[in-house]
Amino acid sequence: MQTSQTRSWWSYLTPYHWFVIIVASAAWFFDCLDQRLFSLARIPALSSLMQLPPSDTQVQGFGKVVTACFLIGWGVGGMIFGALGDRYGRAKMLTLTILIYSAFTGLSYFSQTATDFTVFRFLTGVGVGGVFGLAVALIAETVPAEARTQSLGLLQILSTVGNVCAGFAKMGIDALEANGTIIAGSGWRWMFLIGALPAFLIIFTRSKLKEPAPWLKLKEEGLLPKGSIFGPYAKLLADTRWRKNLIVGALIAGTGVVGLWAIGEYAVDLQKVVFKSYFEKIVAPEAVKGSVDAAITRAYLLQMLGAAVGMTLFTRVASAGRKLAFGLGFTAAMVVTFLVYWKMNSPMDAYWMMPLMGMAQLSVFAGFAIYLPELFPSNLRSTGTSFCYNFGRFAAAAGSFFSAKLTVDVYGGFKAVDASLPLRYAAMTMCALFLVALVTLPFAPETKGHPLPE
Repeated sequence: MQTSQTRSWWSYLTPYHWFVIIVASAAWFFDCLDQRLFSLARIPALSSLMQLPPSDTQVQGFGKVVTACFLIGWGVGGMIFGALGDRYGRAKMLTLTILIYSAFTGLSYFSQTATDFTVFRFLTGVGVGGVFGLAVALIAETVPAEARTQSLGLLQILSTVGNVCAGFAKMGIDALEANGTIIAGSGWRWMFLIGALPAFLIIFTRSKLKEPAPWLKLKEEGLLPKGSIFGPYAKLLADTRWRKNLIVGALIAGTGVVGLWAIGEYAVDLQKVVFKSYFEKIVAPEAVKGSVDAAITRAYLLQMLGAAVGMTLFTRVASAGRKLAFGLGFTAAMVVTFLVYWKMNSPMDAYWMMPLMGMAQLSVFAGFAIYLPELFPSNLRSTGTSFCYNFGRFAAAAGSFFSAKLTVDVYGGFKAVDASLPLRYAAMTMCALFLVALVTLPFAPETKGHPLPE
């Protein structure tokens, strides 16, 4: 007979546990698919709607504005639905957030102006923002403690599949445009239509997904948050322990989110400049754009494979200590990201550098799924987790504007020497932000081996 020390974590799971993991992971999978479809379709959509070339500075500048609005919507949704999840139930609110983000992603297909597009992306962000806190609270409170770390790590590992699927969707739609199956320049619309597919998840979540036992117990005892939506936040801030955990969790998660969305996200912009210069020397002029696009897609897919490896490694290290895993992850993210922006000069560089950056930057996201729900009690878990994770969206929105400021106003003069230098120097400067998490870690509680607080 296997002892508790030798049993595999999955042996503790019942078929219903697996159902919860699959549904919650699928919600986050499609959430990440939507995020990445937006990243890939953002510039083509704005180029079409604004009737300007993709390289036009107005298109590039407005692309960062739309990204910031999406992130703000994401943060707002996380704050709202985290509190509603504690009050009305994780399963109910998860179903609602899926409906919101899939509906407004689909509606992006019908955008006629850049303003329409921005509004739809903001509202999509509201739905997207609610998913993470609800999904991890649902898993954390449903599966046995012996399988919690690995189950929550699996949620994030599977999110990379959504990112990879977005890359393949882009390749498929590009091929349909190239052979005339769909109208040239309309591929971005079809990508957003794909993002509406998660609505079908509601068929499963409405009828079979149950609220976790700890939440039901609190409901029976009349201990769920009452009053306004701000009530759960007031309770978190009123208690010394939860207030400290809220600050620590927000700083750690916020660093990772800013690192990904305000630094890592713009690696594609650097690749476009570097790859264009590279291919102009070795291929015919008419083949440059296709070669650049293909190289960027390959680099992206390799980056997501690296991310899956990084999240898997983080989950393993987290079993030995959460703070140890975060320390290694953020140090690697800072060093690797700095080196990638400094030294990437060709597609071959990107093919080994981008997997390393994905491994480093996204490894800590497995930690957010594992660690954040361990910081808060059951009646405030969804609120606390969502706040910590989505606080970073507002910071990332500000980071995007700050990155643009660095690129144009601080380092813009270097463009005359090399068009890639402003992008490089801005990102390398912003890598200092990873120090925020590293400085915060000594104040963070170690939750390894502890039961969820009640």
